[in-house]
Amino acid sequence: MRLLVSLFTPRPQHRSFALLDRNGRCQAFKQCSLQPMGEGWVEIEEIRLNWLNQPLPASARVQPLRSRARSRQLLAI
Repeated sequence: MRLLVSLFTPRPQHRSFALLDRNGRCQAFKQCSLQPMGEGWVEIEEIRLNWLNQPLPASARVQPLRSRARSRQLLAI
């Protein structure tokens, strides 16, 4: 029964993050549901091990979503 229930319960969506140093080089990866604490973490589309110790490509970063509040402000004008 527990297996059946687990099939229908929502699972947390894991997001991928990369830790960048001062020069923009990738130092570490992490997958979690919330953004990691500390400076240097950026959200990325996917993890590729060949990015370690290399500059992170601009296309790897997740594009930030516009907030609903900002969209409502634009509609109100």
